[in-house]
Amino acid sequence: MAALEEGFTLTAVPLGSGPDGPLGVEQSDKTDQFLVTDSGRTVILYKVSDQKPLGSWSVKQGQIITCPAVCNFQTGEYIVVHDNKVLRIWNNEDVNLDKVFKATLSAEVYRIHSIQGTEPLVLFKEGAIRGLEALLAEPQQKIETVISDEEVIKWTKFFMVFRHPVLIFITEKHGNYFAYVQKFNSRILSKYTLLLGQEEKSVTQSFSTSVHRKFISLMSLSSDGCVYETLIPVHPSDPEKNQRVVPSLLLKSVVSGNARSGVALTILDQDHVAVLGPPLSASKECLSIWNTKFQTLQTSKELPQGTSGQLWYHGENLFMLHGKFLTVIPYKCEVSSLAGALGKLKHGQDPDIHAMTHFVNWETSQGYGLGSQNSEQSKRILRRRKIEVSVQPEVPPSTQLLAAVQKDSEKHIEVELRKFLAVKRTPDFHTIIGDVVIGILGRYKAEPSFYPRNCLMQLIQTRVLSYSLCPGLMESALEKTDVQILQICLQQFPDIPESVTCACLKIFLSIGDDSLQETDINMESVSDYTATIQDGEIEQQTEILQNGFNPEEDNCENCAQELIEKPQAATEESTSCPVTGKRAALLENATMTLPGIHPPTLNQIMDWICLLLDANFTVVVMIPEAKRLLLSLYKFVKSQISICSELNKIEVSFRELQKLNQEKTNRELYSIEVLELF
Repeated sequence: MAALEEGFTLTAVPLGSGPDGPLGVEQSDKTDQFLVTDSGRTVILYKVSDQKPLGSWSVKQGQIITCPAVCNFQTGEYIVVHDNKVLRIWNNEDVNLDKVFKATLSAEVYRIHSIQGTEPLVLFKEGAIRGLEALLAEPQQKIETVISDEEVIKWTKFFMVFRHPVLIFITEKHGNYFAYVQKFNSRILSKYTLLLGQEEKSVTQSFSTSVHRKFISLMSLSSDGCVYETLIPVHPSDPEKNQRVVPSLLLKSVVSGNARSGVALTILDQDHVAVLGPPLSASKECLSIWNTKFQTLQTSKELPQGTSGQLWYHGENLFMLHGKFLTVIPYKCEVSSLAGALGKLKHGQDPDIHAMTHFVNWETSQGYGLGSQNSEQSKRILRRRKIEVSVQPEVPPSTQLLAAVQKDSEKHIEVELRKFLAVKRTPDFHTIIGDVVIGILGRYKAEPSFYPRNCLMQLIQTRVLSYSLCPGLMESALEKTDVQILQICLQQFPDIPESVTCACLKIFLSIGDDSLQETDINMESVSDYTATIQDGEIEQQTEILQNGFNPEEDNCENCAQELIEKPQAATEESTSCPVTGKRAALLENATMTLPGIHPPTLNQIMDWICLLLDANFTVVVMIPEAKRLLLSLYKFVKSQISICSELNKIEVSFRELQKLNQEKTNRELYSIEVLELF
């Protein structure tokens, strides 16, 4: 059950000078404080519990704020953009925005996003995305164009998926809608064509999104008054390809189909959405909460002064423009249950809140109305459906998936897998996943051409598999030289045998660079690999001489002259690394997830190995048979130390010679030079 509590006015004066109300309401670094940006020149910081402003900042006369102000949760500072390109950063102690930090950018900004756990992101009107720090380091950097001509950004959202930032934005061109999903852990931008609405002339008026396992649930409120849901995969099968996604009808006639403005949609939790707009063509605008699981209207509240069609959701508060004032309406949503959806739960209710229970007509197969049918006809339909249900019980998605694995095509199996992953997890979820993997591998052995790689990727990413549950998975990946699946298995499986690990290592070392270049590999473990090298590690390594001398100087008489002519080439040759970035990602940062309550760390394991080696070395030293070997080793090491000592003595002299050769560039064809060494 859901309830809307009594609302209150947050602003004491009419807000904003524009016709569309405020630009945005964003969370501050304090839970109870929010930044409200009007459509003119002002940003106000409010404390909701006290219903009073804590601070106000304005740009100069003639300037206009063009995107909502946000809080940088890493620094506690505030960020806003005015006149499309001018970025300002300030804090609570600042009074005048004209005197705070200013950066003029080279392209127009659409929106700045900021959430907990990551740095703010800047989305430009042409579709390019930049991190705030990288943008401030070079404000006039060139901004590329991502979207096509006449394509306009309509809506955008920034959120975290498995601790990785993801940004989605929706664009429109000639009535067609497109979704762009940017994952920042892999730097992949995926594009999807959205087939929204069932009418040719339907216009999408509002969007909202949430993350549901491996899918992004994109909900849209169309001009036909219905809510549609589109599932966008977090890990697409072909990220570079423009894919088409088809929506499914979620709610019918939540608002009047004649309403062309003043409507909005936002997701509150897994089973509830808030809708702003008139439910009937002649009624006043309302704020309502719908249960999407049981398709029922839970509660509704009239807004007689009208709204601007803007709805913001933060915590347990809904923000909207009621008349000309920003209003806050607290709400409560209980855990979704059939009794709650039917309004049968016993609870106190505010008399000013009109609680309603509105049912979708399950009998009608066409149209968007919620009308009733003749009672006798309804009884006949219900009786017929009872008979059909008794004869043909509904097949669970898990059973459909297991049956599809045995005989259907890879594409159909992927569809059934998405359906199964979209439903709520049951206690036997990990067992079903294991059975599906075993079924796929069994069919692969019988049909070597059958290898549903995308399905295997999704199954592994459920994080319920282990090597012991499906030992044939990594063996099949080794046969196919599928390094991407091997990488994920090594990161997630806690019980991989040593022989399999060694086989993976051989594959990683032997596979060609050309094959790795075409493979999608998670580069997160080596994200700073190149930057670290460029920041000076290589330069430091080039200064270290091997055994006190440079071996290149011993190969030819004219090496000094070559150093003068091609110093850069010699440096690049000496600093080349034999391991590419993708191969390094396969070899570095192995995840140690060992069984047990207190498993040892990687450092503890290395200490134990070193201790074993030291113990065995001690045993070898103590036996009489090792005396001759120890004497030989002692003589060899002593001679090496002597050689290194002598070479180190003349190291400085060689450096001085090199400096003199570099300084004397103007030489004749023949000359005699006398150099004194001390």
